[in-house]
Amino acid sequence: MGATSFVGGLMLYAGYIYTNAYFGYFHLDSLAMGFSTFELVMRSLRLAAMPALEVMALALLVPAIPRLLIALHLPERHLRRSHELGRAIARAYLGFVAAGVVLMLLWRWIQPFAWSAPLLVAAGLLLGQTRAAAAADESHRSSWERAVSLLVAGLFLIWVVALVAGQLGRQDARRDADQLVRRVAVVVLSTDPLSIAPPGPNVEDLGRGAHYRYRYSGLRLLIERDHRYYLLRLGWQKSTDPTYVIEDDNTVRIELRPGTQPRALDHVMRKPAITA
Repeated sequence: MGATSFVGGLMLYAGYIYTNAYFGYFHLDSLAMGFSTFELVMRSLRLAAMPALEVMALALLVPAIPRLLIALHLPERHLRRSHELGRAIARAYLGFVAAGVVLMLLWRWIQPFAWSAPLLVAAGLLLGQTRAAAAADESHRSSWERAVSLLVAGLFLIWVVALVAGQLGRQDARRDADQLVRRVAVVVLSTDPLSIAPPGPNVEDLGRGAHYRYRYSGLRLLIERDHRYYLLRLGWQKSTDPTYVIEDDNTVRIELRPGTQPRALDHVMRKPAITA
């Protein structure tokens, strides 16, 4: 039950860090946007990429390696060597911790792989709780020492998750900003002029006879929540451009249209130029 609660809390934390990093890139506060617990947990699944799944599978497989080798009917000498290798790795747990500490001292030079430093420390502390490491340790550690080691290992694992989630959130945000033209296109029709900070979208005055007189185009949808549309203009730049928040009410009509698809982009790129 404790492990399940820890994993659930870790997923919620990872989802919050990822969401905050992603929308923070677009000058938004994820807490103010009101994401639910379920939404944050679902967003944490972004961390379940192939490398993470491979590491998790390996972590589950390592304890079962002795039984696997026996099932494969390997010669006795190979089984002995594998046991010796496993014990040697477990007994070198302090080396893992020391390597992680050294990488922390080199923090600014190991980006974007800084998460490897706390991961090594956590792996070393967990290896130190194995039977092989305990057998090599002459001094018998008390139960509170083991509890402290597990607690510190858990904190370092939380740190790893925070680093990876934040990195992925910013990475995904940069990718979406670079490919903004592919996102859902938004046309805003308004009865009154909207006070939109420059550089703004394209604006058309449709005349006095139109109920929705002003038409704003050249926008892309970032997300919609609680009848609020978070919009970016085409060519959006993080350092200079705002993110527009339009509330859908009786004075506004929102039209959603497909963004520019990759094939359409290729067609435009390949179309020969027309000379005057």
